[in-house]
Amino acid sequence: MADTSEKPVFFFDIDNCLYPKSLDIHRMMAELIDRFFEDHLDLSQKDANELHYKYYREYGLAIEGLVRHHKVDALEYNSKVDDALPLEEVIKPNSELRKLIEDIDTSKVRLWLFTNAYITHGNRVVKLLKIDDLFEGITYCDYGSDKFYCKPHVEMFDKAMAEAGIKSNDKCYFVDDTYINCKAADERGWKVAHLLDEADAPPPQQASKYQIRSLQELRRIFPEVFKSS
Repeated sequence: MADTSEKPVFFFDIDNCLYPKSLDIHRMMAELIDRFFEDHLDLSQKDANELHYKYYREYGLAIEGLVRHHKVDALEYNSKVDDALPLEEVIKPNSELRKLIEDIDTSKVRLWLFTNAYITHGNRVVKLLKIDDLFEGITYCDYGSDKFYCKPHVEMFDKAMAEAGIKSNDKCYFVDDTYINCKAADERGWKVAHLLDEADAPPPQQASKYQIRSLQELRRIFPEVFKSS
């Protein structure tokens, strides 16, 4: 039986969600991932790129395929990819983003970060955005663990709920830019907003009930979590 006194949690993805895809960090990351595949698996650039995206489609994260099939050290991967990104040159504080998150009523809902990145990258991004003080905690993909999971795996959603201290799926809010993550969250009963970039073509079938083009639309679709104007 659901705990009616349980305060809802709003889970926010980080990459390409709290900052726009137009910053092109995804391209920079993809180049570093391809280079890692080339160097560690002795592949051509073309083969490295194909295998990188094959693992991304199958597992939601390239590193999961590398660890599962090639016994790669995930923390070494993180140091050569995520932690090697020149984020300080690209990510700047966003006053509109901060205002949006500050306008969420934390007497009604708790705020939690939920990322497939490792803790170092996740913390680095939100500190550069100057919003790190607005969230209670972060659930991240633990590359240092012998067996780690990432979104969209059930185990990762279970981990997020356990770490955030919530038991009811219907009291979880979620925004993410990745289709398969939003679909998985929607299927377990979370209240989900799939964030599309302005340049993204809409999917043939929506991942979730709500599909948005800007985080500002969260005010419209989830008015119950915002402070009364």
